[in-house]
This record gives sequence, C-alpha cells and structure tokens, in this order.
Amino acid sequence: MAKTIRLDIVTPEKVSYSEDVNMVIARTTGGDIGVLPGHAPLIAGLAIWPLRVQKEEGEVQLAVCGGFIEVTPEKVTVLGNCVELAEDIDIIRAEKAKERAEARLRSPEEIDVARAEAALKRAMARLKAAENNKNNKM
Repeated sequence: MAKTIRLDIVTPEKVSYSEDVNMVIARTTGGDIGVLPGHAPLIAGLAIWPLRVQKEEGEVQLAVCGGFIEVTPEKVTVLGNCVELAEDIDIIRAEKAKERAEARLRSPEEIDVARAEAALKRAMARLKAAENNKNNKM
C-alpha cells in the first residue's frame, strides 16, 4: 500500500493546495474523518472548520469555509468555497470579523441570523487554523 495520498484543494478561484500527504483529517457535516492512503471511496459535505494535513515534515492546517470532499484510494479532492493556508491568515482581520459577527448576533434589530452565524464560524475556523499552525511551529 502507498505511503502517501494525493491531496488537491480547489476553490472557485484557483488550486489552493496540491501535494502528496500522509493523512487528511476533515470535519464533515456528519462528523470528523481521517483519510489514509487506500481509503474507501467517499463523498461528503464539509463543515466550516480547519482541515488538518499530516506530512512527513509535520502538520499543516487550512481554514475551509465549507464545500465537499471526495476520497478515492489514491486521491483526496476538496472543493472548498474558500480555503486559506494558516500562514496566510490575517489574525487581526479574523478577530475583527469574529467580533462583528458576535455583535450582530447580540443585536436586538432584525438580522440574517444564518449569515451572521456562518461569518462567525468562518472567523473561528481561521483563528483556530492560525493558532494551531503557530503551536505546531514551537
């Protein structure tokens, strides 16, 4: 059995990531999954949450804003609405987005609650990916 599996992460704008990796850990709408080389075929919706990628050199995290994951024994394809590498995340901007979303949810005026909750989840996924990336480098 192969030691690595190909991971391609695609957004509407570009191919965000394409490498051979040891393992992919993703949060799907049905729960967390771990994907190793030779995994059974699978298609699932992705939750807004960091995607963990394990390689020989260590772990990389990417903030994923929903989408889909397709798994075959040789390849994992992530079709993401948006994907950001942890090192590309502007932490200050993500913290401000989190604060804005929380303020909207506390506001007494009528708002689009689902949209505010999604914005909050995206900001939290970015902050979690950036934080975990920082901790993995120590």
